[in-house]
Amino acid sequence: SRYGPKMPLAVDCTAELIRCKVLDSSGRLKSHELILSYGLALVRFVNLITERKQKTVSIPLRQLAREVDIPVWVVDLRHELTHGKLPRLALCRKGCDVVLDWLRKMYWSRQLGNNLCEEDEDED
Repeated sequence: SRYGPKMPLAVDCTAELIRCKVLDSSGRLKSHELILSYGLALVRFVNLITERKQKTVSIPLRQLAREVDIPVWVVDLRHELTHGKLPRLALCRKGCDVVLDWLRKMYWSRQLGNNLCEEDEDED
């Protein structure tokens, strides 16, 4: 709350994705509503994270995502959500899990001094 409207992108994206998982587990929303909820969160994640790397010359989204280690299939999922037929709920759930894992590794573990990464490696 100290950031006000200047919330870090990773925090904002994490909150939206977790909100989707909570709504999903509540059983209150229909499948189509969950797809739209996950879809918006995933589209925002890809757009917000990659736009920082966009230069004055337009760079393909897939290339930008590769540069920050976002799986290409997540970018393809974003493309389907934005321009194509809505994907299955299972794919949206998987996308959410992959993106949350990316955020954990690339943002949260760094904020906490990599303690989360060390714990995960011990568990594996």
